[in-house]
Amino acid sequence: MSVSAPRTIPLVNLSQFEKGDKAQREAFVQELGNAFHNIGFVGVTGHGIAKDLIDDFYVAAKKFFALPVETKRKYEVEGAAGQRGYTSFGKEHAKQSQVADLKEFYQIGQEVRDRSSNVFVPNPEVTEVPQFMSLGTQLYRSFEAAGGSLLRAISLYLGRDEKYFDEYIVDGMSILRAIHYPPITQEPKSAIRAEQHEDINLITLLVGASAGGLELQNTAGEWQEIVPENDEIVINVGDMLQRLTNNYLKSTTHRVVNPPREQWHEPRLSIPFFLHPRPEMRLDVLPSTVTDDRPVAYEPITAGEYLDERLREIGLKK
Repeated sequence: MSVSAPRTIPLVNLSQFEKGDKAQREAFVQELGNAFHNIGFVGVTGHGIAKDLIDDFYVAAKKFFALPVETKRKYEVEGAAGQRGYTSFGKEHAKQSQVADLKEFYQIGQEVRDRSSNVFVPNPEVTEVPQFMSLGTQLYRSFEAAGGSLLRAISLYLGRDEKYFDEYIVDGMSILRAIHYPPITQEPKSAIRAEQHEDINLITLLVGASAGGLELQNTAGEWQEIVPENDEIVINVGDMLQRLTNNYLKSTTHRVVNPPREQWHEPRLSIPFFLHPRPEMRLDVLPSTVTDDRPVAYEPITAGEYLDERLREIGLKK
């Protein structure tokens, strides 16, 4: 009998917050907030994202990434800085690295009715795999709903009104990203599948990948593997939320390592949802998070300005 790996992140049940009584909701708020404060990562069950939808999107994504490179390149969107459509292998790197990560990806962004806004670029339709975009859009909405609930709990943890984030995430700049790490065919020069980094956004929601490799760096500087179980999704704090809370909530460094050599032939597929607010949201440090021990750590900035700055750092925007 195989022994399951010890847990490295706490596990919470979102239905306790969405459907529980006052005591259950308060307990959830504390558990989630403490996980974000102490570790920056948490596993979540009871999130309401249908397993069939996740499984079907995985299948469609695999079909897309199996297409010839020249076909996939039809879906690279000029000027979108990787925020819509296909980004080919070797384009993105961690901000402290000049070596590109070993991945290609496809990004689905917010669909809004007002096409006159130059902030939003339409998502291209993938004609070769028609279900890819329809399933992706459904999954986007499911992630958005679960993420909204988690942010309501975090608002309460921070002593704010429960709906503090609501107005900012409606029509926000969130991204659903399907990442394909192809089989490794030769000794990599120095890159790993995804070099150590922190996410840019408020929070990231990640459904279990098709293979292992995700690791977080703990406060002692040690790398610990994260192994999601069953229908668990992994949530982590992004730099925007860390910035807003003056480092009280932690945007923890993480990476995706290469598998053992005997598993190099296995590709890896991963589906993160990066929950972003609207570009005009201010990320100025919340006064309640400033103390003598934790003075203001960041200059005032909007979410749009911060995203722009970070996309340039990681090589997606020129």
